[in-house]
Amino acid sequence: MKDVAGLLGTRYPLLQGGMAWVAEYRLAAAVSNRGGLGIIGTGAADGAFVLDQVRKTRELTDKPFGVNIVMLSPFADDVVKACIEEKVPVVTTGAGNPGKYIEALKTAGIVVIPVVPSAALAIRMERAGADAVIAEGGEAGGHIGDISTFCLVPQVADAISIPVIAAGGIADGRGAAAAFVLGARGVQVGTRFLAAKECVISQAYKDRVIAAGDTDTVVTGRFTGHPVRVLRNKLTREILSKEKGEISFEEFEEMMSGTLRKAVIDGDADYGSMMAGQSAAEIIEDIVSGIREFYKG
Repeated sequence: MKDVAGLLGTRYPLLQGGMAWVAEYRLAAAVSNRGGLGIIGTGAADGAFVLDQVRKTRELTDKPFGVNIVMLSPFADDVVKACIEEKVPVVTTGAGNPGKYIEALKTAGIVVIPVVPSAALAIRMERAGADAVIAEGGEAGGHIGDISTFCLVPQVADAISIPVIAAGGIADGRGAAAAFVLGARGVQVGTRFLAAKECVISQAYKDRVIAAGDTDTVVTGRFTGHPVRVLRNKLTREILSKEKGEISFEEFEEMMSGTLRKAVIDGDADYGSMMAGQSAAEIIEDIVSGIREFYKG
């Protein structure tokens, strides 16, 4: 099985999650400069946004970095083209099957790592030519699957021969070590980086993440087929109340529209969608400490 750090060209087998509106060029560059793989989150942004972010990242680091492409985005085609044009070192994908893009990305010399919520999709991605997969459990922030991280990781590791990167609820060295014991060869961390000084989210959002306990997240939108884990607030209470009755997909989308921006940019702790999971330099060293202990053992 390939070494994840060698595959990525990084010092550590650690990826920063591609969080929309959060994972922009400053955070990505900071993580890459400290030995991980910083990732630019694209969300529903277009190709022009990606080109700008990639070029700004390269002004701050000469280390490898990546771009996360959301398959549900209406601009997915444009974002893929931008990544190929800029020869981005690594692309991760989420919220869908990237099969139709893998050949073009790999032909451009890009390492392709899809996020998978099941062993079945991991097998399909290996057959399609993916270089590795990110096995992301339901503890993750943002869009999630149904299987918990530490049930999913060993099943995926047993099912495929390409490297498995664990994600979902991993926030420190202990979580990283546990993931390696279960067969992962790398970890992806998202929520923990929200507290990094290089992360540009509002202070209100950071304060909520830092203060959150083990029961302070909730999953909304299960009926849509694309559930999302967020911090509890007035918005989630209203949404969950409506979900107990009858709510259409269109009504749900209208309630959620713009709420992530409200959290990240405006600092709206009541009606912003503060995506966070259960669970920069000091952060990376803490997480990597668990990986080092695993190899010592």
